[in-house]
Amino acid sequence: MSKSTIANLIVETLAHIGVQRVYGVPGDSLNAITDAIRTHPSIHWVHTRNEEAAAFAAGADAHLTGTLAVCAGSCGPGNTHLINGLYDCQRNRVPVLAIAAQIPTKELGSSYFQETKPDHIFADCSFYCETISHPSQMPRVLEIAIRTAIARQGVAVIVISGDTALEEAVLSRIPLTLEAIKPLQPIVTPEPAVLALAAHMIADASRITILGGAGCADAHTELLALAEATKAPIIHALRGKEYIEYDNPYDVGMTGLIGFTSGHYAMEHCDLLLMIGTDFPYTPFFPSNAKVIQLDLRGEHIGRRTSVDLGLVGTVRDTLRALLPLLTPKTDAGHLEHAQSHFQHARKDLDALAQPDSSTGKKESAKQIIHPQHLTAILDRLATPDAVFTCDVGTPTVWAARYLHMNGKRRLIGSFNHGSMANALPQAIGAQMAFPNRQVISMSGDGGLAMLMGELLSLKQLNAHVKIIVFQNDALSFVELEMKAVGVLSFGTDLVNPDFARLAESCGLFAQNVDSPDDLESAIAAALAHPGPALVAVKVAKQELAMPPTITLEQAKGFGVYMVKAALNHRGDELIDLAQTNLRALLQEAIPTL
Repeated sequence: MSKSTIANLIVETLAHIGVQRVYGVPGDSLNAITDAIRTHPSIHWVHTRNEEAAAFAAGADAHLTGTLAVCAGSCGPGNTHLINGLYDCQRNRVPVLAIAAQIPTKELGSSYFQETKPDHIFADCSFYCETISHPSQMPRVLEIAIRTAIARQGVAVIVISGDTALEEAVLSRIPLTLEAIKPLQPIVTPEPAVLALAAHMIADASRITILGGAGCADAHTELLALAEATKAPIIHALRGKEYIEYDNPYDVGMTGLIGFTSGHYAMEHCDLLLMIGTDFPYTPFFPSNAKVIQLDLRGEHIGRRTSVDLGLVGTVRDTLRALLPLLTPKTDAGHLEHAQSHFQHARKDLDALAQPDSSTGKKESAKQIIHPQHLTAILDRLATPDAVFTCDVGTPTVWAARYLHMNGKRRLIGSFNHGSMANALPQAIGAQMAFPNRQVISMSGDGGLAMLMGELLSLKQLNAHVKIIVFQNDALSFVELEMKAVGVLSFGTDLVNPDFARLAESCGLFAQNVDSPDDLESAIAAALAHPGPALVAVKVAKQELAMPPTITLEQAKGFGVYMVKAALNHRGDELIDLAQTNLRALLQEAIPTL
């Protein structure tokens, strides 16, 4: 080390365990840390424009690499800006260490400039948050934080004042190595008697459906073997899409608010549901008359979404390996075949909506509509086989879930549990910094992009070759859809947007606006081929309906009330636009596929 300060010890320890990047925004309370990074040969400071973006970026880095990622914020507002991104990291269960700087030690408790209480504000979005106030605490507190983040797959925070970071490190010890702190993947299986009971329940069932989530990440082979033995269709939760969907003849899509009708069918018509590595939160979509077996490594997750008849605590891969020899393979594939047939029809209908619009009559006289389904299908087709996609919360997530095809190499990252806007661009930055030679695509909503638009500047400064596809509908469209579903007129959701292409060009990006479907594919291809950061802002249909797999009576009533209110409030043009935009989908409902 160049100096034996606590800051140097922190940076040296991070380097020894393989950390290569620290995301953040500098500030005087972080000076000791950033100066130690400046002089270290193997750690790179990744400068974002907002600490929230730094935390999102670190989360994406950790998600893709499977190793510890680090972000940092200066005292006061620098800390509070980190919080939303760290909530997302915590709820996505990715290992992230946050370095939260604090005001000068002698000023603590005096309501000093920028004073906050980091141990309080980070408590709910971390597994560990402790303050380093004396050199003798180092490196032990840092080591505990690192081990906690990795072992529990979540956030750990160390809080340190700038003056403390400059103090001399008094305890000398051999720095940690990655091998010393990374726990081996545990092998956890239920007791044999519990596995035998699960096998008995499976033998007694005649219509089994599997609901798999992110816990199936390393168990693709075992999950398909279970589906074959039980003749069960597999529904994937959104966070499980990248791990389950590919090379899977049993997959019948998703259920939930943004799922497929086939996923809803497979769930509702089973007599035994196997929940494998998922904490799927939407209770209305669980079957009403089926037994449930839930397998999860975290026992506290079992039974908190729906009533469970048998809980299995264990690692998915190892538990399935122990369970499979106990099963007598089923021969009746009726339930599976019905679900697969339903999925084929649902997929055909969804793919039809991804075609260029032909419902408006003569092109020269009619308004040309760019449907977001069409945009996403083109993006899916042109992207590389190992592309990393990030998607903003709202309609970009809907289209990603329905139209992006995973293949075992592609990755998909979003704020799928925390549900934060503005996640896609900063997550794309983290993905690109971790894999500079890999194609990274941000599916950004216009509302989400605007929230952290300063990160366009980060792209150029970092030379991060992220490709941003803006779904520009000039509204918070998913919020509008939620309003319609409960009979509320859209209010406060319109967005007065800038010219995104000109704005991006002023930041040094290659950029284009697209408002015609005829120009769509060439614009996307040009952006993906550009050797640098690029943005394509696509004017997509504002009134596109992202229909759930099933519509409740309350939603139908709410939508009817909305239409009456719109007519009475002289918003008939909104209804006409809604009908024109969704005419194809309405025709599909009226004329079932033969």
